[in-house]
Amino acid sequence: MERERLNAYHIMWVFVFFDLSVVTKKQRRKATLFRKGLERDGFNMMQYSVYTRHCASRESADVHVRRIKSAVPEEGQVSILLITDKQYGDIINFWGAKTLPLPQGPQQLEIF
Repeated sequence: MERERLNAYHIMWVFVFFDLSVVTKKQRRKATLFRKGLERDGFNMMQYSVYTRHCASRESADVHVRRIKSAVPEEGQVSILLITDKQYGDIINFWGAKTLPLPQGPQQLEIF
C-alpha cells in the first residue's frame, strides 16, 4: 500500500469563531471554560473570539470538531470552519497599516 504524502491540500486548519453570553457570572464562567478547553486541545487565539488549530488530516480535524461540539455552552453561537493548508497560505494579515508575513506554520515530520 502506497502511503499518501502530507501536502497542502490534505493538511487542515480548524477555525473556531464564537460569541458567547457573558452577562452573568455563570455565563462568564462557562465562556472561560470553553476558551480554556480550546487552548487545552491545542488551539491558539488568533483574535479574542477566533481560535485556530493545525491538523495533519481531515480525520484529525473531525476529532477536534466533535470535541468542540460537545463543549458548546447552552447560550451563544459557535461556528467552525475547516480549510486546507493551501487555502490558509493565502491569508493576508494586517497589523495596523502594515502587512506582515504569515507566521511559519508547524513543521511536519514524515516517518517511513
